[in-house]
Amino acid sequence: MSHDSSPWWHPGLHADRRPLLITRNRILAGLRAWFADHDFVEVEAAALQVSPGNEAHLSAFATEAILPDGGREPLYLHTSPEFACKKLLAAGEPRLFSLARVFRNRERGALHHPEFTMLEWYRAGEDYDALMQDCAALLALAAETAGARRLTFRGREADPSAPFERLTLAEAFHRYAAIDLLATISPEGATDRDGLADAVMTRGLRVAPDDTWADLFSRVLVGLIEPHLGQGRPTILCEYPVSEAALARPSPRDPRVAERFELYACGVELANAFGELTDPAEQRRRFEAEMAEKARVYGERYPIDEEFLEALAVMPEASGIALGFDRLVMLATGAPRIDDVIWTPVARGRAR
Repeated sequence: MSHDSSPWWHPGLHADRRPLLITRNRILAGLRAWFADHDFVEVEAAALQVSPGNEAHLSAFATEAILPDGGREPLYLHTSPEFACKKLLAAGEPRLFSLARVFRNRERGALHHPEFTMLEWYRAGEDYDALMQDCAALLALAAETAGARRLTFRGREADPSAPFERLTLAEAFHRYAAIDLLATISPEGATDRDGLADAVMTRGLRVAPDDTWADLFSRVLVGLIEPHLGQGRPTILCEYPVSEAALARPSPRDPRVAERFELYACGVELANAFGELTDPAEQRRRFEAEMAEKARVYGERYPIDEEFLEALAVMPEASGIALGFDRLVMLATGAPRIDDVIWTPVARGRAR
């Protein structure tokens, strides 16, 4: 039955989707049990926040609170529960997880939905290598719960029980694009736009006069690298350039890169993890740079959550990760679209 011709609540279409949705519930229960067994406490983050996050290319849904005196205050639906979770780390919670409904504007497609479920978890006093081990356990658990031996997406497969591939961004750029990425980054983290542009043009990719270094980095990553990731087994793509990791601390091994990794399976990005930055002054500088870029590209800025920066000053060293729960269910069930594994997808403009 066509997704375009019938709404999700049509009995025939729901009958087709229901086995996937029941499997979603079983995976959700299994993940909650896993976290409980590993001494994590589940927390609930408020969806309404004074700032939805401060990454240049994340777009939020804006609203406002009407106060008892008739005054109005701007609020946003959060794009992630990250700020709230880190405040709880500052408050003293050592291990926590959240299954949060989050909201992102400008996003809709096979892998994107304007409202979706984000699984985030944090470990105080532990480095981000522990999160890689968590990911291996959770992917295997999701597949086992779904009765699947492999994760699948549109003809691509990955064995969740196989040892994960671990690949740095520098290695990935060299292997799949023949580009020396770190040669375009100074020891202080400054980026060489023209140097990267020259390398990108040799690979036959478009370079526009107003492209930034970040634009070119993303074009190579999406066009030449991501299709190869998570094929046969999941891939950990790690050591992102510092300029591409606004909330991660620099690596003690190489100041040009940060403690950030992304998890891929079947060519699909599943998770984004950080060794968390806890320097409020540096975090403010990065947020301001991100909002300047948002203003340049989209003509808008989001406010900075001052309480979040205050909390960073007392937050312990920690690692944290955000995983797209709906995407994980897709890969475990073999569903071709994210709408197939969401109980009540957001409607598309049929209201009157």
